[in-house]
Amino acid sequence: MIELLSPAGDLEKLKIAFLYGADACYVGGKKYSLRANANNFSDEDLKEATLFAHKLGKKIYVTCNIVFHNEDIEGILDYLKYLEKIKVDAIIVSDPLIIDLVHDNNIELEIHLSTQNCTTNLESVKYFLDRGVKRIVLAREVGKCDIEKIIKETGADIEVFLHGAMCTCYSGRCALSNYFTLRDSNRGGCSQVCRFSFDLDKKRKTDYSIATCDLSLGSAIPDLIDIGVKSIKVEGRMRSSYYIATVISCYRKLIDAYYNNSFDKKLLERVNIVLDRVANRRSTTQYFYKDADKDDQYYIGRKEESNQDFLGIIKGYDFENKMLVIEQRNYFKLGDTINIFTPAGKEYNIKIEKLYTEDLTPLECARHPREIIKIPYENEIDVNSYIRATF
Repeated sequence: MIELLSPAGDLEKLKIAFLYGADACYVGGKKYSLRANANNFSDEDLKEATLFAHKLGKKIYVTCNIVFHNEDIEGILDYLKYLEKIKVDAIIVSDPLIIDLVHDNNIELEIHLSTQNCTTNLESVKYFLDRGVKRIVLAREVGKCDIEKIIKETGADIEVFLHGAMCTCYSGRCALSNYFTLRDSNRGGCSQVCRFSFDLDKKRKTDYSIATCDLSLGSAIPDLIDIGVKSIKVEGRMRSSYYIATVISCYRKLIDAYYNNSFDKKLLERVNIVLDRVANRRSTTQYFYKDADKDDQYYIGRKEESNQDFLGIIKGYDFENKMLVIEQRNYFKLGDTINIFTPAGKEYNIKIEKLYTEDLTPLECARHPREIIKIPYENEIDVNSYIRATF
């Protein structure tokens, strides 16, 4: 079965990703990772994450994918030996230096080549396979036909990005962040200059951007499986736990539906609605079926507004009073209908007819983020189920 690979910016998000159906997670340590502004994992966190994943029969991949400068090399060998010691399942690298360090020091770590290396062709894949790389994470600019050819001619373990933000430059090979903000995007400091609005036309008072739309390949799940892709990857180590739960649960449904012959237009339409709501940017299939064009790009009139669909998380059940115990996140009120989705893939729509504080004081609305509130409901619903607005 194809692997569903989730991002995890910290331990909480990792556990949510596995709970909602991820087969593996990729994470970053405090150094050597391209998401320096995420919370990231301490050495002890990495150990805990690996033990937790392995108890579930799942996998952990650790990113060591910055482009190394001289000052970045200090400590990397000891770090790789530590990752070997705690038995992470693989490291994700872009700099050939790391490949050599692993082999020259007989470190038993499986190596995956990061999309940051911008691997786009058959010969490059062959080269890195010969260097002892186990898996190639192709550049996001590689289309279906080229992916299929690479797999047929090499038998390579290929990973493909499935969902999330796209880089304006080739899979992160960008100097704009350095130039405008002195933050090195290739060493984890990307300031997302491609999403800035540029005042290039004062006469028309129009702001322009060079941002790409997001990637979403739900409709391509059958093709990705049929051409032999081994792993499909969601972008987003800096995203919220709600985002992770929503996106992973959506793709879990699509993957499972394909394998049990129930993948259909109705399911895909429902999943796409949910995916469109959880992000605040328009998404397309980008390069997978054709060269990306103007319809896959933002130029003017770009809007990225939060819809505040995320209403809360179920933290328990009050058996005495038959009430759901909820940690609230966004405003809702009496008369609203909420949607609850669970780690098991079930959904419930509930109309809010009564609402209480933790000490059972009646409420008209929930307006204080992270307040514990209670809603009458006859049946217990799984802890860590998420509550969202209906749409």
